Amino acid sequence: MKKNISIAVVGLGQIGGYLLNELSKKKNEIEVKTGKKIKISAISAKNINKKRKFKINKKIFYKNPLDIIKNEKIDVLFEVVGLNNGISKKIVELSLKNKIHVVTPNKSLIAKHGDYLAMLAEKNKVNLEFEAAVGGGIPILRTLKEGLATNKIIKVVGILNGTCNYILTEMENSKSTFSNVLKRAQNLGYAEPLNPKYDLNGYDALSKVKILSALAFNNKISKNSGLMEGIENIEIKDINMADKLDLRIKLLGITEIINNKLFERVHPCLVKKDTYIGNINGVMNAVILKGYPVGQSILQGEGAGPGPTSSALMSDLLSILRGNIKYPFGIPSRKRKKITIYDSSKYINSLYLRFEVNDKPGVLSEITKNLARFNISIERLIQIPDKKNKKATIVIITHKINEKNSNKCLQIFKKSKNILQNPTLIRLF
Repeated sequence: MKKNISIAVVGLGQIGGYLLNELSKKKNEIEVKTGKKIKISAISAKNINKKRKFKINKKIFYKNPLDIIKNEKIDVLFEVVGLNNGISKKIVELSLKNKIHVVTPNKSLIAKHGDYLAMLAEKNKVNLEFEAAVGGGIPILRTLKEGLATNKIIKVVGILNGTCNYILTEMENSKSTFSNVLKRAQNLGYAEPLNPKYDLNGYDALSKVKILSALAFNNKISKNSGLMEGIENIEIKDINMADKLDLRIKLLGITEIINNKLFERVHPCLVKKDTYIGNINGVMNAVILKGYPVGQSILQGEGAGPGPTSSALMSDLLSILRGNIKYPFGIPSRKRKKITIYDSSKYINSLYLRFEVNDKPGVLSEITKNLARFNISIERLIQIPDKKNKKATIVIITHKINEKNSNKCLQIFKKSKNILQNPTLIRLF
């Protein structure tokens, strides 16, 4: 690779602006570590006049990022727009076709188009790097691609969304409601101010799970929607009840191979307080890898915010500048296999079920009879009356049951006049 490197940054939001400042500040450090001189030749965003934390050089600003490829000789392009289609896909695709290395934190783009973009990168002998797409500043993807390259990974479990982890932690610590803690997260920059739904509904974490699956098991990115649930229905009642049971609620992303089939899932889990995963709090992320011969490996770090994300983006840049042309998913695209998807209805687990009911005779009997109809046996039952309002909260911990039966049973409860809202279901981990 030549000594003078021309860089473009497309997208100047929180992360893009922070990254641009890091690139400017650390030019000398980058040269010392790689022998390469970097120059920021082009930047692009929707609005040149938007108020930003860091100054931008308007002389190198392009309103249309596609014009950068036509007018500049770029060596490395950072895509920090964050869409899974549209201009994000177009600029990455055009860059790779023009033999430009691409670095992106865009997990939704990679989860949707990663296979195609990886083939383009390989064909044009350039890098497509996306370390920052999973786990913020944790080098989890590089660990899978390089550090554990000869291990057979069988399962990956992670807290992969710092926003959700912060909200669940704060609900427990402050005894505050979901909506109040969400506002706090938005004010602190941990949650999107306008539309945080992709963090809260599990979509963000599932995108990361799909990327981890592809790297851990050498498969093509699955197009299956998987088992995806978020934290929007978690109430302070559930947090308090978990606390009494010596448990915590965590949103987990899990991927594993069961009988040669891929099972990906994201959902809230009740975990024991004395476990490692039960003590990952705030905006922290953690990933636990299980494999042979390494055994269990754990990586932990901050997963939200421009600082950790920029750290991973800079790491990818230095890897490129050192001349490491790598397969984006660790092995050639042609050798990555399509994999059969595990039937999630067969997933077996113990459940936490919370019912809000009218406090009158026969209601508990109605619930237990319906559970018995679907072979759902009860391990523990807690009843909390609210005599003033003639209501009660009933919490049931079940023995292990498959998803198919539990889903059928919950549908029946939705029709009951004595059950005041849809039951809350949280799986035990």
